[in-house]
Amino acid sequence: MPIVRTILLAYFLPVALGGQATQRQTPVEVVVPKAPTPVSAGGSPVLVYELHVTNFGSRPLVLRSLEVFSGASAADRPLAMLRDSALAAVCQTVGRHGGDGRRIDPGVRALLYVWLDLRATGPLPPSLRQRLTFDVVDTTAATGLVVTSVIDGLVTPVERDRVMVLAPPLVNGDWLVGDGPSNSSPHRRALVPLNGKARISQRFAVDLVEIGPNGNTWHDNRSRPQNFWGFGEQVHAVASGEVVAVVDSIADNAPDQPLPAPSIPRIAGNYVIVRIGPSTFFMVAHLARGSVRVKPGQHVRSGEVLGLLGNSGQTTGPHLHFQVMDAPSPLAAEGIPFVFDRFVFLGFGRDYEPTSRVEAVKRLEIPVDDAVVHFPAPSGGS
Repeated sequence: MPIVRTILLAYFLPVALGGQATQRQTPVEVVVPKAPTPVSAGGSPVLVYELHVTNFGSRPLVLRSLEVFSGASAADRPLAMLRDSALAAVCQTVGRHGGDGRRIDPGVRALLYVWLDLRATGPLPPSLRQRLTFDVVDTTAATGLVVTSVIDGLVTPVERDRVMVLAPPLVNGDWLVGDGPSNSSPHRRALVPLNGKARISQRFAVDLVEIGPNGNTWHDNRSRPQNFWGFGEQVHAVASGEVVAVVDSIADNAPDQPLPAPSIPRIAGNYVIVRIGPSTFFMVAHLARGSVRVKPGQHVRSGEVLGLLGNSGQTTGPHLHFQVMDAPSPLAAEGIPFVFDRFVFLGFGRDYEPTSRVEAVKRLEIPVDDAVVHFPAPSGGS
């Protein structure tokens, strides 16, 4: 179940510099829309979540630091502290591109994208406590007064739900994990307001692009989707479940040609969504038109072929978009973590060479952004 924690923060703790300060009331709302579930990524346990910070006051705020502590205790040593450029890198102001996302003007919401690596922090905490430190900007006369204000006590529970262990959606060949799990990938930052709620369905999504023996994703030239190594590859069910949604009528794009204007019904192209547990669904998207082999209501088994990899929807090159989410919608859902039973890590795309690659077997992990992986054949189990 998604857990939301909202706190209306009425009072700040002022620190005066160059003048006398008085305690002032500043209404700020902080929301954690989706509590984090631990998952192993890149060999490390991580917790991934967001803070939505809205300024309901009349004065601008500048976020100076974010500290994350284990549990609700008053421990002095944080699990993580972000400030300066590290803090700016995880801040984004809603409706504004560019600029410093740490400045939150009146009536504005800022998003803080947290990616907490627990490799060196000890046992998994039952909850997280956030401390936010702001400067309150005086927009009146130059008074020489700077007020630093601290919010402490926002506690976020850590979900203990079991992360789904999945079979591979693709076999044969080497696959680049494009825009895979990281704190800065486009999937991670794809907050979409739909049906009255903003969600990140692609929080842990991956784009899988096949790399051929020439070390590239295509041969000859890019003008035809059939020239991409992955085009037409079989796409498999990653777990047993019930098909709940299918689209199969959208034409494949010609690579590198201008795409039509994005639209919600067509953005994922041809896709299949399968229910694999309570509030747990997976989606395979950008399938080739006419290739889908299943229908809504059909029960499928792990390893069963669902369709063929294509280039439909909002994509300039053939690849498979794969995600797991808590509702049967490409966008109106919250993305949830998953792990593959096993895959072979071959290095990173930025320096991958087919003739001099590393090979490391990974178990019960989610592959991270830019990884090159090879999947074993699905077992076909239930």
